[in-house]
Amino acid sequence: MTLQQLKYIIGVSEIGSLNKAAEKLYISQPSLTAAIKDVESEFNITIFNRTSKGISLTSDGKEFVQYARQIFAQYDNLLDRFCSEKNHKKKFSVSCQHYSFAVKSFVELVKNLDVSQYELAINETRTLTVIEDVATGRSEIGLLYLNDYNRKALTKLFISNDLVFEHLITCDAYVYLSKSHPLAKSKSISLEELADYPCLSFDQNSMSAFYFVEEILPEYNYPKLIKTTDRATNLNLMKGLNAYTLCSGIICEELNGGDFVAVPYRGDKENPNSKMEIGFFMKKNSVLSQTGQLYIEELKKYLAKCK
Repeated sequence: MTLQQLKYIIGVSEIGSLNKAAEKLYISQPSLTAAIKDVESEFNITIFNRTSKGISLTSDGKEFVQYARQIFAQYDNLLDRFCSEKNHKKKFSVSCQHYSFAVKSFVELVKNLDVSQYELAINETRTLTVIEDVATGRSEIGLLYLNDYNRKALTKLFISNDLVFEHLITCDAYVYLSKSHPLAKSKSISLEELADYPCLSFDQNSMSAFYFVEEILPEYNYPKLIKTTDRATNLNLMKGLNAYTLCSGIICEELNGGDFVAVPYRGDKENPNSKMEIGFFMKKNSVLSQTGQLYIEELKKYLAKCK
């Protein structure tokens, strides 16, 4: 088995078509098929189901591709560290929950790089996808938060996917809303006071969504709830509907704009405030690329200003 064969298999798994993958990988379809069969024969497994409707990964194939991504991610890190070839583009990708500070840190990272020499990506996405991206090697670093409610479930996922979580900052929860909101000038806000306003929650699209929710108090029966998928929509709804969301309070005005405010959430016995431990995670025993290290440094610098 060669790295090139692994690259072919990863490519086919992402594209879902031998014809299209062959075109993108600049190889003939017969050669691509032969490369896959050679690997399947070497390991005595079937990686792809082949039908008249196309191809899909078998259960063995899904596991194989996950390991293949890990190998390729470490290979890229090795090239990043030691390769001096001018035509080699360094790769870096981070996946995160919907955090403006994560994007701001990415911006500061990119400002210090020659972007023509890199393949860069940042993915704001669902919690489970953040974990899957790092587990499969799509992203080098993941960012999310832990608290008393989700810690056990997410830690179990970290262990089963051979991931390690590193602490960045711990903070209380805040209510995030427009400065024009009737409660915007409050010193603190309770759920009872928010009952007449829509709560915004990022859609997790999962049977275990309670454990993956980005906001605290996922079990609370919100009188008015709107699911969204991106920060821009949240900001629009905050202005248009006097909606709100529960967050860490670490907000980047440069990116989100100055029309919003984070007010401390005032808990009660049934709905207490919750300490949110924000951190990053990566594959266990892996070595961060130089770009990854620089990104973590930017995160720490930004969060240090928020303490």
